[in-house]
Amino acid sequence: MSSGTDLALRDARELPYWLDQPEWRRPLTDPLLGNDRCDLVVIGGGYAGLWTALLAKERDPGIDVVLVEAHQIGWAASGRNGGFCAASLTHGIANGVQRFPGEIGTLERLGRENLDAIEETVRRYDIDCDWRRTGDLTVATQPWQVNDLAETQALAARHGTELRLLGQDEVRADVRSPTYLGGLEDPDGVALVEPARLARGLQQACQALGVRIHEATEVTRIEREGAGMRITTATGTVRAGKVALCGGAFNPLLNRLRWYVAPVYDHAMITEPLSAAELASIGWTRRQGISDAGNQFHYYRLTEDDRILWGGYDAIYHYGNRIAPDLEHRQRTRSVLARNFFRTFPQLRGVRFTHTWGGVIDTCTRFSPFFGTAYGGRLAYSAGYTGLGVGATRFGARVQLGLLHGRDLDLTSLDLVRRKPLPFPPEPIRYAGIQLTRWSLARADRDNGHRNLWLRALDRFGLGFDS
Repeated sequence: MSSGTDLALRDARELPYWLDQPEWRRPLTDPLLGNDRCDLVVIGGGYAGLWTALLAKERDPGIDVVLVEAHQIGWAASGRNGGFCAASLTHGIANGVQRFPGEIGTLERLGRENLDAIEETVRRYDIDCDWRRTGDLTVATQPWQVNDLAETQALAARHGTELRLLGQDEVRADVRSPTYLGGLEDPDGVALVEPARLARGLQQACQALGVRIHEATEVTRIEREGAGMRITTATGTVRAGKVALCGGAFNPLLNRLRWYVAPVYDHAMITEPLSAAELASIGWTRRQGISDAGNQFHYYRLTEDDRILWGGYDAIYHYGNRIAPDLEHRQRTRSVLARNFFRTFPQLRGVRFTHTWGGVIDTCTRFSPFFGTAYGGRLAYSAGYTGLGVGATRFGARVQLGLLHGRDLDLTSLDLVRRKPLPFPPEPIRYAGIQLTRWSLARADRDNGHRNLWLRALDRFGLGFDS
């Protein structure tokens, strides 16, 4: 690590910036103590669970809803992500066309409607989360990526989405980086948000409608009981007619989900607030979200107080689906991220990072959420959001409620909902396959985008791993 990079990281705190705020030092809601009953119990206090509880109460104010969270509302992926709230439900148009060619037009429309509905909810409940409908910019940093952006633009146009292709001079006039060779702009398909504040706002909206929330309440068992369901925790039980399981990458509580979800650690860091001169040196006056077009890609954005959040690139899977606090901090990854940051913005040499952190993404082999039911339809689940959870979880909540109550047949009949992704293989094949895929993706980035035999085989069989 260079001395400049070392200095930039020297004083960085190893915890998520979004969670290092006064409002996240509040007392937790009371854990579940004793026995309770309700119509619907929601397991998981991230976006997926919060949206499910909120939409359930909005549709039927009389329904009794309990939400339980093992740690703190928004503590996991929902409070650690980059705050990109995308319209896409399929991890981009190209992935959507490959996986769901017959309904991609419908999925694109539903995704835009979903993003509009999130924005309307933020306004209606007056959620203070710095919501900005900025759109986003994908930048090419290698010549082969310029052609890929042009192909993506043409593909999107064929399915009703207009994207704007930018040449080198135009993209560098917008955001000044010597690495940019071209860009593809989506002016309306992404909003930026402060993610933990969004989770907190959704929590407050749920509580205002009467949802009972219990933090520090880890579910240890789910089982059928009579005509309903029973969930067991260390300190109590909840008997409910229906269960919505929204655990993301964590203990799935259903054995079948272990085959479909791999927890992948994503890492991010954030700078100190930039001065007016530093901001002027990079432009970026429209403040849109940015990502690069590599297989191993960075995502980055400005915050309300003019910091740059910089993340991605080095997605890490640990053998045996391992999740542990010590895995949130990886010196090698943060050094790589810092070097790439200063390569992208050399004019910011001397800027320091204040926070670095990691968090788990619930990845599946098709890179978009999947859904299902268990216990004779009494339980519905969603998982596999693969980095799209800020936006797609609201859509997933609608699907889960539709599966539980026989509603929204236009959603529950979609291939996206009815079909499962291909499962991951068991260990040690799972670990070896993911590591080989990561190596191959990095090699493709160095080799003009050329996909080796392994990646082409994954493409053919619909099984892969994205960074």
